[in-house]
Amino acid sequence: MNTVSKPNKYHDLYLSKKITVEKALSFVKTGDHIVSALAAAEPRDMLSKLHTISEDVTDVRVSTCLPILEYPYFCDPAYKNQFLMEGWFYMPAVRKMHEAGTVSYIPNHLHFAGVRRNEHRHTNIFIGTASPMDEHGYLSLSLSATYEKEIAQVADLVILEVNPKMPRTFGDTIIHISEIDFCVEADYDIPLFPSSEPNEKDRIIGRQIAELIEDGSTIQLGIGGIPNAVSAELMNKKDLGIHTEMFTDGMVDLFEAGVITGRKKTLQPGKMVATFALGTKKLYDFINNNPGVVILNGSYVNDPYVIGQNHKMVSINTTMEIDLTGQCCSESIGHRQFSGTGGQADTAIGAQLSKGGKSFIALYSTANIRVPGSSERKTISKIVPRLTPGAVVSLSRNDVDYVVTEYGVAHLKGTSIRERVEKLIAIAHPDFREQLRREANELMIW
Repeated sequence: MNTVSKPNKYHDLYLSKKITVEKALSFVKTGDHIVSALAAAEPRDMLSKLHTISEDVTDVRVSTCLPILEYPYFCDPAYKNQFLMEGWFYMPAVRKMHEAGTVSYIPNHLHFAGVRRNEHRHTNIFIGTASPMDEHGYLSLSLSATYEKEIAQVADLVILEVNPKMPRTFGDTIIHISEIDFCVEADYDIPLFPSSEPNEKDRIIGRQIAELIEDGSTIQLGIGGIPNAVSAELMNKKDLGIHTEMFTDGMVDLFEAGVITGRKKTLQPGKMVATFALGTKKLYDFINNNPGVVILNGSYVNDPYVIGQNHKMVSINTTMEIDLTGQCCSESIGHRQFSGTGGQADTAIGAQLSKGGKSFIALYSTANIRVPGSSERKTISKIVPRLTPGAVVSLSRNDVDYVVTEYGVAHLKGTSIRERVEKLIAIAHPDFREQLRREANELMIW
């Protein structure tokens, strides 16, 4: 998308740092710690060939987040002794390899991801992607500054795949050629993450949330049916702003409809702030060379105290299971890691630090699951007296504000346990309300 206009001293410096994938991988040594860029910013060429050096190394650890593609180094158990992938957030490709012992989860709040990893383990090699260099010697890390810039600043080696198909973004993604050790030229398409089409439950939940969002609010949205439904229901709002972990297609739609202006924002007015972007080609084209979008370090964007500086900040997240006291499990099925904490606690707490802020946790009232050891399926309530044994508490009951299902809204902030039990049973599926009340009594929850 961007090319150097004419050769100059930076062009010569760039050429002196250009190497092949094979040369880049030759720098990896036994015991090294590699950190890879997040999601669609991951360096596909290096990661797809990492396993080819397996005869030369052992105990190489690769820290990643939201890996989109499946790579042999962690998907093939044959490389178990050579590589261990340690992830901040599990995607399907990672999730299915957990039992094979080739991956391990890193518990964290997203705004601490790079900071705490740096404190725990030194990075020998940072690998990422970038858009091509401009005439001043600057490249852009493109789709993520979640931890990338902070890791690159302390790593022994920084190796970037420079791809003309990567959008050029502004903010903490900007990096100078003098800060990079080596460049590998690439030309693959950016992984796409299509938006989920909202179903009827999503639309009901989205409508209820949107009704509580005021004009002039600054919003954080995730990806999936419910967040997409919220976006669609916000089309009649005015002067919304964006301060979000992930920049999504729904935000592009809202901007183009004139809903997002950022005029009322109290922190970086007029700017759409995110720490990474993931979506379709429409999104990538929108953020390319767009000074209205800034991609900033996750340690800043997701810091609850920074988030709280936005007037009327609204955080919208989903959860997998919630107990009758308000504890949210958003990342595991029992003891099995499913996704990650991500920025849920960051944004939920941050929104409630904001003057006029609101935090929403959304979920369907029920789930249809397979009966263990059987091909049969059954419907269960996702509002439960107590979480499934081993379930991870992603959001403390102390930090829950609004909970929304297709059956209504429960406002829990400031409430007692007795009040919470009543409010949550009222938005549970009608088929489970009496059972929940009975179990709450038996367990003396309230």
